[in-house]
Amino acid sequence: MAARKIALSALAVPVVIVIVFLGLSAIFIVDEREKGLVLRLGRVVAVKEEPGMGIKMPFVDNVVKYDDRILGLPTTPLEVTPLDDRRLVVDAFARWRITDPVGFRQAVGAGGVEVAQGRLEPIVNAAIREVLGAVPSTDVLSDDRTTLMNQIRDEARKNSSGLGVEIIDVRLTRTDLPEQNLNATYARMRAEREREAADEKARGGEAAQRVRAAADRTVVELTSEAQKRADIVRGEADAVRNAIYADAFGRDPEFFAFTRSMTSYERALQGENSQMVISPDGEFFSYLAADGSKTANPASEPVPPGERASEAQSRAQSSTVGEDQDLVTPEVTDREGKPLGESAGVKLTPVPESLVTPPEEPSAVMPPSGEQSTEGGAEAQGQNPAEEAAPADDGASEETPPAEEAAPPAEEDAPAAEEAAPPADETAPAEEQNGN
Repeated sequence: MAARKIALSALAVPVVIVIVFLGLSAIFIVDEREKGLVLRLGRVVAVKEEPGMGIKMPFVDNVVKYDDRILGLPTTPLEVTPLDDRRLVVDAFARWRITDPVGFRQAVGAGGVEVAQGRLEPIVNAAIREVLGAVPSTDVLSDDRTTLMNQIRDEARKNSSGLGVEIIDVRLTRTDLPEQNLNATYARMRAEREREAADEKARGGEAAQRVRAAADRTVVELTSEAQKRADIVRGEADAVRNAIYADAFGRDPEFFAFTRSMTSYERALQGENSQMVISPDGEFFSYLAADGSKTANPASEPVPPGERASEAQSRAQSSTVGEDQDLVTPEVTDREGKPLGESAGVKLTPVPESLVTPPEEPSAVMPPSGEQSTEGGAEAQGQNPAEEAAPADDGASEETPPAEEAAPPAEEDAPAAEEAAPPADETAPAEEQNGN
């Protein structure tokens, strides 16, 4: 009995092992992320789509599991030609999943997901070419291209339905120009930007020119107005100045002439090396006499009322002849008191009489009959009037230079002489320039 029990125990152990092995071989588990197919000799005998445990025949049935999740399908860059014949390079990405495990098994066989991706890529590329080829490139490059991607998805889903899969979504990740067209495109874009910049510069220059023209016009208007006001003020000031000069000259003509002469001396004899070429008996130094008084000048002596110009001229000539006899050459000094001319030991070259004395002009005042006879006698004897006037430098001549003969008419009209006084001061710088 004991031996029989031992033998039965020895046989029971292998049987149990075989039974356990057969039980484990008949059971399979499907995960919630998968779908299973039970194949018997290559044919599908059962589909396990729900997660859990299933039963099959050991050593006869085979279980194939497929991923039930959403899978990705990256595609290679694809070159398409839109409706406007501008070539574009498109990168797309598709999402898909297995919806019919039996149809998927029949379509791809034992290859599984890898074979399915190889068959789905041409389908997606064909849908991309078909949809993008029917629209212009501007629509493809625009931000709102969701409609195009939905059309591509629908087209690819319809063409891939026989594979037991479903195209969930198709996205265009990049849309760009080919490499050979990039340089031309960049050059065209650069030219457009440069043209826009040139237009902006031109408009800015035009605006600046308008502003500059308006500013110049304003400057001209303001300058003209200011110049007009300045001229008015200057004219009024000149009128007041002339009135003051005329009033001062009318009150004391002798003193006025004296002060003007002193001012002319001060301006003409400035500097240490001042040189002047002038006649010794000229009227310019008439106030530098030895006694400090002005030499007789018929033009500066007032004409008594009722006296004729010819009589005043004869009286002035007779008085000049008497004063020239006692005339002493004054000592000429500069502003610092230094002697000038012959007083400083420098010999002055006498000026020719033809340069000092201007040619005689016919005077409206007839000279006395005695002077006419004298001039006639001089001409009869063949003498030169300039030779007769030469002794006047020594104080013995009785004739007056022609410039002094024309002076009495200027004295007859006192207001005219008074108004002419300011221009005489304005000519003083000219005499200074001649002296220098």
